[in-house]
Order: sequence, then structure tokens, then C-alpha cells
Amino acid sequence: MELTLLLKALVLGIVEGLTEFLPISSTGHLILVGDLLNFNDERGQVFEIVIQMGAILAVIWEYRAKFLTVAARFFSDPESRRFVANLAIAFMPAAIFGVAFAKYIKSHLFKPIPVAVALIVGGVLILLAERRRHRVRIERADAMQWTDALKVGLAQCFALFPGTSRSAATIIGGLFFGLSRKAATEFSFFLAVPTLIGAGVYQLYHERANLSLADAGMFSVGSAAAFVSAFLCVRWLLRYIATHDFTAFAWYRIAFGLMVLITGYAGVINWTGG
Repeated sequence: MELTLLLKALVLGIVEGLTEFLPISSTGHLILVGDLLNFNDERGQVFEIVIQMGAILAVIWEYRAKFLTVAARFFSDPESRRFVANLAIAFMPAAIFGVAFAKYIKSHLFKPIPVAVALIVGGVLILLAERRRHRVRIERADAMQWTDALKVGLAQCFALFPGTSRSAATIIGGLFFGLSRKAATEFSFFLAVPTLIGAGVYQLYHERANLSLADAGMFSVGSAAAFVSAFLCVRWLLRYIATHDFTAFAWYRIAFGLMVLITGYAGVINWTGG
């Protein structure tokens, strides 16, 4: 396999890992970076689906004690059963809407300019969320009721639009619904496991014709890069939110989105599908 392709896989893997759990949209960044690297064809889209698994493995590893405890105590501990039920409830809305509208969204919105607009709009919404008075009802993710999980699950539906960010939708939605910053962030991490695995399996099934053993090296490099960068990012974000809000991410989204629109309009970068 050519070195250039492996380097592209490494770059995109790092981008996936660094952006998957931050409220800045991993899908949006992968679309934009893939466009710059000229790796946005069907082969590149399959690659992006595969490397998400590397990022999600980082969360599973970071919270392995939590997941193992829930599995071991599921039949004897009501809190463990509630944890699983909350994840299932929060997962369902995006799963239903995703299956219903996947083809339309992929054909019309998986393009740089719509992503840039979504980045800007999402950034403005984060600023509005951070400027309102935040009343905390729930300090820990384990204390959430099924109604709280359903609200976060409905908020996650907005992430079906590329550039919105699944993390932003669930975390900021959680803040609006009275979760503490830590509870909203951790539940977003937990919810990523069934959501990304479910979406990945569904998408790979429909893209199975584009899977090839010849791409195994590229998949391995990208997934490993996504795992390492996501693991470091998750640990950093948990420390960051202890003393900071999400305003910096909002301004980053707005600046990045404006950069894409301005460079495209000025002809500096020929964004495809704009």
C-alpha cells in the first residue's frame, strides 16, 4: 500500500479521535479534511465509518470498570439496569430518525458548505446555552431518570445533520435539561457506544460492496490513530470541564465554519459539492 494513502489514514484517524467526543463535529471535520486530502470518495467514506470504531473503543477502555460492573450486576442491581435502560431509551430516537432519513441526509448534507453552516449555527447555540442560568438537577449520570435519557436522545437527533456534532447535541442538550457539566459529558460518552456501534454496523452493511481486504492496512492505521487520540482527548476533556465551560469550542466552531465559507467564496479553496 502506498505511503501517501497511509499518511492520509493517519491524519484522518487523528482528526476522528480528537473530534469525536468534543462538541465540534467529527463528521464535519472528516468531510472537510477528507475534501482537502482528496479522500472523500466511496472508499474514503467507508474508511471514516471503520475508524469510528477505534474512537469508541477508547471510551470502552476508559470506562471498562463501569461497563464490567454494570454487566456483572445487571440482574441484581437496580441502578445497573436503569443505566442500561437509559442508554437504550436515549439511543432509540436517533436510530429511528437515522434509518428514516439517512439517504436524504447523505445525498444533500454531506458536503463542505452545509457542514460549515451547521458548525456556525451550532457554535451560536452553544454560546446561548452557556450564557443562560444553568440550574443543575442531576449531578451524576447514574442519577438520570428515563425521561432525562429520552430528552437527551431527542437532542441527539440534531446530530444527524453533519457539522452539528453528536457530542454538542447531547452535552448541550443535557445542560438545558438540568444535568451537570460532568453528568452531561459522561452520559454523552456512554451514549456514544451504542450509537456509533449501531450506526457503524448499519452503514457498513449498506457499504459492504466497497469493503476490501486490500484496505486492511489503511483501516488499521486509521483505527489505531483514532483510538490513541480519542483516549487522550476523553481524559483531557474530563479535566477541562472541571474548571471551564464550552464557550471556547463555540468560538472555534464559528471561526472554522466562517473560514470554510470565506475560502470557498473567495476561491482560495475549491470545496467540492458546495
